[in-house]
Amino acid sequence: MVATVDITEERVKPRARKRPRLGWDSAPFQPAEAPASSSSSLIRHEAAARLASPPWRDDDHEGHYVFGLGENLTPRYKILSKMGEGTFGRVLQCWDREMREFVAIKVVRSIRKYRDAAMIEIDILNLIAKNDRGGSRCVQIRNWFDYRNHICIVFEKLGPSLFDFLRRNNYCPFPVDLVREFGRQLLEAVAYMHDLRLIHTDLKPENILLVSSEYVKVPGSKRGSQDEMRFRCLPKSSAIKLIDFGSTAFDNRGHSSIVSTRHYRAPEIILGLGWSYPCDMWSVGCILVELCSGEALFQTHENLEHLAMMERVLGPLPEHMIRTASRGTEKYFRQGRLNWPGGAVSRESIRAVRKLNRLKDLVSQHVDQSKTFLTDLLQGLLKFDPSERFTAREALNHPFFRSINLR
Repeated sequence: MVATVDITEERVKPRARKRPRLGWDSAPFQPAEAPASSSSSLIRHEAAARLASPPWRDDDHEGHYVFGLGENLTPRYKILSKMGEGTFGRVLQCWDREMREFVAIKVVRSIRKYRDAAMIEIDILNLIAKNDRGGSRCVQIRNWFDYRNHICIVFEKLGPSLFDFLRRNNYCPFPVDLVREFGRQLLEAVAYMHDLRLIHTDLKPENILLVSSEYVKVPGSKRGSQDEMRFRCLPKSSAIKLIDFGSTAFDNRGHSSIVSTRHYRAPEIILGLGWSYPCDMWSVGCILVELCSGEALFQTHENLEHLAMMERVLGPLPEHMIRTASRGTEKYFRQGRLNWPGGAVSRESIRAVRKLNRLKDLVSQHVDQSKTFLTDLLQGLLKFDPSERFTAREALNHPFFRSINLR
């Protein structure tokens, strides 16, 4: 359950927390016993060795926990494989001996700011779990502990992310009916968080996981001179859950200036206008386009090019947003308009913007069924002005989520 993060480190707000250190780094206490036969003593010795912690090792140069497959992460959890890695640490698939189930454990780097951020994430996960009535669509925390200076957060084990599924499927887009189901569940998760006054701030396909790893192969298109049949994979179940609350913010607390992974970053963040719940809704719109097309909507790593792409797809930025933009963004504008293509850093950048289509045409390229409803939904999610953007509850009531076999 890991996603590569494309955001600056300034969004991690260190916050000192004192929590009881759990004594997981020692073998379970064994009371004194009467002498036993050599065979029973050997059995006990082997059982204790099976649950023992591995030899102490130094972390690697980046503060990651160094592990071996088959080793214990406390006597309760056996490490089976590495599931992924990110800036925060690593996620390991483990066997929970107590509950007799597979789990995913996020092992945070032994660096103060990441430890502090992990403790904040645990608070948020517990808040989400406390108020959940079974339909939050958010990943569930099972446990947490501090092991050899690494905060470890135990989650239910889920399937691959939607991004991983797209990548393994050669970026073949999902059918619109699946996109509808994914979108509905994602909006339910976001609405639940917003009701709790939480803003996720890092919504992207990498942070949306399928509940199940099972999939089926279905015939796709033919290719090559031999008319070889190409197959595509589709998940057996459309159930998803939202993960990664390490960047989640409370609406009524201080906000860092930059949030969200680049491709899913809302215009008000780029323009330094401040942000709130609507920044999540912009990200949802970008995600839905990507699921329908197989490609990220705004594939860029530079602010001016990003804004130019937005205008190419959605039309000109509102004048009032340009007027009130932060002083640091003045270089992106000239005479009250976006300085494009005059400010472009390269011809390649100009071509990248020029090849984009208007939103309606982009949707029509990939969607037949319900394209009118989907386009209207996306236009409401991708409004430049955050005050005009759909809320999560408004989006859930959109006809796109009620339309079946409609055009």
